Amino acid sequence: MCPLRIVVDRLADWQPYYPSEDLITAEAYLSLDPRHRAAAEGQRTTHVINLCGELDYLGTGYYVSLLAQARGQRVLPTVETLNELSRKALIDLQLDTLAPLLGDLARHERLAGDTLTLRVMFGECREPGLERLARKLFERLPCPLLEARLVRRHDQWRLARLRPLTLRDLVGEEQDAFAAALNRHSRQVWRTPRARRRYRFDLAMLVEPTEALPPSNRGALKAFIRAGRRLGIDVSLITRKDAGRLAEFDALFIRETTALDHHTYRMARRAEHEGLVVIDAPRDILRCTNKVYLHALLRARGVPAPDGALLRRGDRGPLAERVGHLGFPLVLKVPDGAFSRGVVKVESLEALEREVARLFRDSALLLVQEWLPTEYDWRIGVLDGQVLFASRYYMARGHWQIYDHSGGRVKSGGFTTHAPEEVPPAVIKAALKACRLIGDGLYGVDLKQAGERVVVIEVNDNPNVDAGIEDSVLGRGLYERIMGVFLSRLEAQVRQGS
Repeated sequence: MCPLRIVVDRLADWQPYYPSEDLITAEAYLSLDPRHRAAAEGQRTTHVINLCGELDYLGTGYYVSLLAQARGQRVLPTVETLNELSRKALIDLQLDTLAPLLGDLARHERLAGDTLTLRVMFGECREPGLERLARKLFERLPCPLLEARLVRRHDQWRLARLRPLTLRDLVGEEQDAFAAALNRHSRQVWRTPRARRRYRFDLAMLVEPTEALPPSNRGALKAFIRAGRRLGIDVSLITRKDAGRLAEFDALFIRETTALDHHTYRMARRAEHEGLVVIDAPRDILRCTNKVYLHALLRARGVPAPDGALLRRGDRGPLAERVGHLGFPLVLKVPDGAFSRGVVKVESLEALEREVARLFRDSALLLVQEWLPTEYDWRIGVLDGQVLFASRYYMARGHWQIYDHSGGRVKSGGFTTHAPEEVPPAVIKAALKACRLIGDGLYGVDLKQAGERVVVIEVNDNPNVDAGIEDSVLGRGLYERIMGVFLSRLEAQVRQGS
C-alpha cells in the first residue's frame, strides 16, 4: 500500500474530520528531507492530497504540489492543474467541450435562474442532477475542492469562473459532503494500519459494466482480483468516472475495449504521465487499434500477412486497377473496427465500389485484403514477450467471421484452448515476431493457417481473457502470470527509485 499524505495549512483545519495519521501541515511537509521520507516509506511512491490555501503561483500550496512532483510523488492537484486554474484562457481550453452538457442540463431544467454556484468535492456535488457536470469538471481539472460559477447569457449557460477552495471555505453540511467524497475518492485514508500492511501496491482495473462484448467476463475479473491480492496487489474496479482518481494507484489494467479517440486512451496517457505501470500502454493502443498502421508495419518488417492494398479517398485511379492483383472475393476494412465490426466481404467490383463509397464517409483510408477462408482463427496471447495462451476461435455458424453482427443479436462461434506446445511452431513464431514490433505488453495475435501458409491478421492490444475460455489450460495460473508481470514491473520501479 502506497503512503498517503494529506497536507493542510494548519492542523486545526482538519478538526471537523476524523483523525488521520496521514495528516501533515504544509510547513512540516515542505521541510521534510525526501531521503529520510523515502527510507521510512520503503521507497514506495507517496500519494499527496494538497488541501492548502495559497495555490497561486509561488504560494505555499503551490510549493507543496511543486515539491511533491519534484520528489517523484503523485499529487492532487498537480502544478499543471494549478497553472491552468490561474489562467482563464487555459480553463476555457480545458472545458471547451462542456457546452453540450450545459445545454442538455438546461433543457432538462437542472439549471435554474441566471446564475449558479457549484461546489465540487473530488468530482462530487450536493446539487441533485448536476453530478455529471461535477464529474466532468474534476476530470478536466483534477483538484480536490473547486467552486464553479455558471451564468446564463442569451439563453445559453457558460462557465464564468472556476477556482480552487480550501477546507476553511466549507461549512456545515458541506464538511460532511467533503468527508464522504474524500472517503470514496481515497479508501486509503480510513483504513487501519493493519489493513494497509496487507497489500504492497494498488492496481486499478478499468471496466465498463454495460459493455456488450467486454475483454473479460465477470468470472475473469474476480479471478484477477483474487490473483492480485494473493501477490500483495490490491485490485479495485474503476470506470471512466474515476479518471480523476488515477493518481491514487500504482498501476492501471484496462479491461475495457480500447480506441484512440476514447476515454480509454486518455486514461492510459494520464496514468502513464502519473508514473503508473499501464497495460494497455498508450503506445500499444496507438499501434494496435489501427489496421492500416498494422498492415504497413507487418509488411515492412517481413511478418507474413495477407496480400492487400490501401485505398485513399482522393485517389482518382480506377478501383479495378488497384485491386486487380488480389481477385475476388475481398475483405474491406475500416482502420479501427473491433470484434469483426467495420469488416465487409465483397464478392464483386460493383459491390466493392458501393462499400468503398459508403466507408469513405468516415475514413480517408481503407484497407482491402485477400479473403482467406478458414474454419477457425488462431488467437495467441502474448505477455512480456512470452506466450500466455493459445485458442482457436471458430467462425459463427453460417457466417465467414467469428462474430456475426448481421442480425439483431451478436452471434459467435465456438472455441478450443490449447497448450502452447500443441500449436504449430510457425504460428507461434509469427505471433511472437509480430508482438516484438509492438512492445512488451499484453497482446492477442490473430492468425490464419491454410496448409503450410501462416499469416498474421492483426495484433490486438486488449485481448479477451475470459473465465472458461482463455484460462482453460492454465486455470488460475493465467491470472497469476498477468498479475505477476504487474508485480515485477512495480518492484522494478521501487528499485529504480532507491
